[in-house]
Amino acid sequence: MAPLQDDKAAEVTEVSIPKRPISTVVFIIAMQKEASPLVEKFQLTQESNSVFPNGVPWVRYSGKYKDLNINIVCPGKDVVLGVDSVGTVSASLITYASIQALQPDLVINAGTAGGFKAKGACIGDVYLASDVAFHDRRIPIPVFDLYGVGTRQACSTPNLAKELNLKIGKLSTGDSLDMCPQDETAIVANDATVKDMEGAAIAYVADLLKTPVIFLKAVTDIVDGNKPTSEEFLENLVAVTAALDRAATQVVDYINGKNLSEL
Repeated sequence: MAPLQDDKAAEVTEVSIPKRPISTVVFIIAMQKEASPLVEKFQLTQESNSVFPNGVPWVRYSGKYKDLNINIVCPGKDVVLGVDSVGTVSASLITYASIQALQPDLVINAGTAGGFKAKGACIGDVYLASDVAFHDRRIPIPVFDLYGVGTRQACSTPNLAKELNLKIGKLSTGDSLDMCPQDETAIVANDATVKDMEGAAIAYVADLLKTPVIFLKAVTDIVDGNKPTSEEFLENLVAVTAALDRAATQVVDYINGKNLSEL
């Protein structure tokens, strides 16, 4: 079971909030199918002169939308197997590289996720995550256990959540699509409504580099439902990605012209 956080472990590093309007936004999106509708919506172009190291498969789209410089960064295709490079390792790397190179005012991790009907989640729901944690880093040694769970808070956005009527829930992250009994126990302890394969890793890097981050997660499958997760995920991916696209566009429209404290 994920351990309870003590006061020191739960302490969130304070992020300096600039008073000027948000200027540069970086979306971290794991799958190309999740990113494509937003690339089209914001009329972004793929950058040929990469700010990233030579040889990595990472892809960056950029452009101007209203008063915002929008970047969408994807980990690209695995160079051997040709599938989307999902998971915490790729997410950590592209988040670090993107923050270093682009110096965003705000990072948005947008993507699909599994949801729990026991917590009220339904297919197509879009959640704004309040807290994120890992559920598959089991280190049963004092203090290391807290490090493994790695609970962090997302950037506080009460006005955005209220204005857009987004559901709020906790997000739990692991590197497997399925859920073994040990993961389930940890997810319950994390009080999670949705689970993904990137969020907590992105939160770790953003916290490390003192960059505000928010999480938009659209539910493709009901983890505690009757259908196999992989089957339900593929069945709903296109429709749910459209819902994610609408929510992400609304978020961008809302933050345009505002500073972080106004969110």
